[in-house]
Amino acid sequence: MRKPIVLTLAVVAAIAVGACGSKSEDVTPQTEPLSLSLDWYPNPDHVGIYTAKEAGFFDDAGLDVNIDTPTDPALPIKLVAAGKADLAVSYEPEVLLAREQGLDVVAVGSIVNQPLTSMMWLKKSKIKRVANLKGKTVSTAGIPYQDAYLKTILARAGLNEGQVTKVGVGQGLMPSIVSGKAAATLGPYWNIEGVDLKLSGKKPVINPVDKLGVPTYDELVVVAQGQRIKEDPDAIRLFMSALARGTGQAVAAPNAATDTMLAANPSLDPKVTAAQVKVTLPLLDSKTEDEPFGYMNPADWQDFINWMVESGVLSGSQRAVDALDNEMLPGGPVDPN
Repeated sequence: MRKPIVLTLAVVAAIAVGACGSKSEDVTPQTEPLSLSLDWYPNPDHVGIYTAKEAGFFDDAGLDVNIDTPTDPALPIKLVAAGKADLAVSYEPEVLLAREQGLDVVAVGSIVNQPLTSMMWLKKSKIKRVANLKGKTVSTAGIPYQDAYLKTILARAGLNEGQVTKVGVGQGLMPSIVSGKAAATLGPYWNIEGVDLKLSGKKPVINPVDKLGVPTYDELVVVAQGQRIKEDPDAIRLFMSALARGTGQAVAAPNAATDTMLAANPSLDPKVTAAQVKVTLPLLDSKTEDEPFGYMNPADWQDFINWMVESGVLSGSQRAVDALDNEMLPGGPVDPN
């Protein structure tokens, strides 16, 4: 079992020595390796993570964080469960589905505590509301729980699945509505693809799923293995504290945060990324007077669990308090032993 608290004290000791006049390069504090698997390619949703790394906040916490980008968004949570990754960025629905499959995973902090997934159509489609989709084609990514989103959204508008044509297009959500092959699409993020559509002059109509009848949930969460939490919680707490610092710095300096994101992923478009970062930063800054950075609301999780059961996505109920752990958040206890 690792001893991260000792490593943290080593960092503190190094700082103290430096303050007494020794050159910083004379001291090489130990750091604990920690692997983080992202949910997708580096994008503005991850700006707090990359700012924390670039600013050295993980190093300050005694952590040597290695960030990995997956080839499959469903893979990171499985790597954590198998002990092949220390932490992963994933989604609340994926955490609950993984737990039903017997995987030992727990959400330890929220990155975005509200839905980003949206139903979109273009203004030129003449669609005014969901009810207008009757007899039309809706594209999806083919994700089962998002198909349940669609069913709920249609029912709220007085429609059933048989009254629309549903087509799975994988990652081709945006092209499907731009080309006119689909009247609407379900799955894009309003702060990423939605911003891109606006800047390209496509005039999208954007409806986050929680505005269409799906219960609210945490879109992006940090996930750890349950056993790892028991054996080495301090490293996770230190990571979340450093992430809070990185997010705070990104919020305070959005231009620098954009530059950091572009450096992390040079394939991103600078103008689009700047606009995406601008709308995303308020979503990442979740700290309130009563709730720490990364707080996950157990009552909201339980409501979402109940909806997943009612929708047939989960075969049996779960306890939200088993699926999340707010004790890893900044301000939580640190084991002195």
